[in-house]
Amino acid sequence: MSEPVSALNGASFQGFASIREIGPLGMITLRAKGVKALDKAVKAVTGTKLPATRRIEVNGDRACGWMSPDEYLLIVPYAEVAASLASLANDLKGEHHLAVDVSDARAVFRVEGDKAADVLRKLSPVDFDKLEPGELRRTRAAQVAAAMWAQDGGFTLVCFRSVAAYVMGLLTHSAQPGSEL
Repeated sequence: MSEPVSALNGASFQGFASIREIGPLGMITLRAKGVKALDKAVKAVTGTKLPATRRIEVNGDRACGWMSPDEYLLIVPYAEVAASLASLANDLKGEHHLAVDVSDARAVFRVEGDKAADVLRKLSPVDFDKLEPGELRRTRAAQVAAAMWAQDGGFTLVCFRSVAAYVMGLLTHSAQPGSEL
């Protein structure tokens, strides 16, 4: 088996905020609604409960984020995706669901520092002053779809891998010293 390669090989930038690509990260899209064993299946994989609407539940290097009324983003260590999918298949056997490995289809960035929100304010129509800890927002970063949440003194941003270089360019340009809001 080959080693995973992140979208931008761990690219980083230091401006008035710190930008870095953090992949590879294990990510599973789970589609299910009204499934009896859903809570148990998610807890077995992530150690978290199912999140409420527009929330993310984090447990160390694992998380479960609400993406839509019948969609969740499960985050696990990259090496554990296959075992996590097997666990979900076992726990949800006979129930209508879809669980897919999307790890290599996504890029993940961290924006950190005292002015991290200012970097994202330039790109997304989100009121960052009202973004609560544990709140997950599906939005746009300039012209591309993104999901983001505040965590540990910064923000995590997930986008499609195909636009990773574009998003890194947006983030670094927005974090240029001298362009603070």
